[in-house]
Amino acid sequence: MSTVDTPPGPIWDDVVGQSAAVKQLRTSAERGPVHAYLFVGPAGSTKLEAARAFAAQIITNGEEATQRDAQLILRGEHPDVREVRRTGPAIDRDQAKDIVHLASLAPVEGSKKVMILEEFHFLKPEGAGRLLKTVEEPPDSTTIIILADFVPHDLVTISSRCARIDFHAIGADLVAARLVSEGINPASAMAAARAALGDLKRARLLATDAALSERRTAFAEAPHQLDGTGAVAMQTAAGLLQLIDAAAEPLVTRHEAEVTELDERIKAYGERGSGKKQLDERHKRELRRHRKDELRNGLATLAGTYRETATNGGTTDVDGCANAVYRIHEAIEALERNPNEKLLLESLLWSLPDAQGVGY
Repeated sequence: MSTVDTPPGPIWDDVVGQSAAVKQLRTSAERGPVHAYLFVGPAGSTKLEAARAFAAQIITNGEEATQRDAQLILRGEHPDVREVRRTGPAIDRDQAKDIVHLASLAPVEGSKKVMILEEFHFLKPEGAGRLLKTVEEPPDSTTIIILADFVPHDLVTISSRCARIDFHAIGADLVAARLVSEGINPASAMAAARAALGDLKRARLLATDAALSERRTAFAEAPHQLDGTGAVAMQTAAGLLQLIDAAAEPLVTRHEAEVTELDERIKAYGERGSGKKQLDERHKRELRRHRKDELRNGLATLAGTYRETATNGGTTDVDGCANAVYRIHEAIEALERNPNEKLLLESLLWSLPDAQGVGY
């Protein structure tokens, strides 16, 4: 019986709610991997975990997580599985040049090498042009796995050279079940799962966040505090942003633990090749994404208040509620352009009506 007819091995345990993707990848590994893959799906859908599991199966020809090579790969530490993260706001020509060079290097320990290229939805046109030939024709020993939340225009040509594997947001029930299996109580697990909107990594942070309920309540009640004046809008925005700042504490604590662990490795083995700069850059990106996610989810809760007001008979000004929801969703879309969050939130709240009277 082939491996794809049996339950996935332990290396796949951290890939949650992606049975179709796992089946495709196991089949591909069994038949022999192609030169390049593109994993597409939202943040937190365990794309990276799937890439590591797939790399482990390619390198070890098996699915056991206890094997030495598999353990290193699943932790992101194997010398023949190179994980590349963007070093700036986008993947530009210079970073693409570095990726081409890394792809050209021979495996260190064995006969196979896997490159996992993260966040390729942040790819500049000049970076795409530089990478195209390498993705089309990497060395025979190398398999390339590209991860992207979505496929922007600049990634279309590269996408056409890859085998595409789609990932989807994880259902709240599956996220909650995973959190419970990790020791979170069921009520907190479900609250975090619903707030995380299918992002398991974010759900893990929220599950240990005692102030989650307070933040959701603050955003939900914000429309009842507005009176059309700039002073109240600014005061409300300041309070909401203060709650978002405090919400980053669990992430900061995790970052501090990672830095301590890295410092211990540097002390034992030296700093060369330690990835200290990359770790610092990743922490900064994670904090920025955390803030954006918090604000996005808060604004969705804000919009929910106007929807409930309109649908539950809380006002006769249904059009006013609809316009408020439209403005909020415009603000959510604007977050992708990395605006000044304080000014964005103040301007939005100043434009919104009181949820009781709705129209001024």
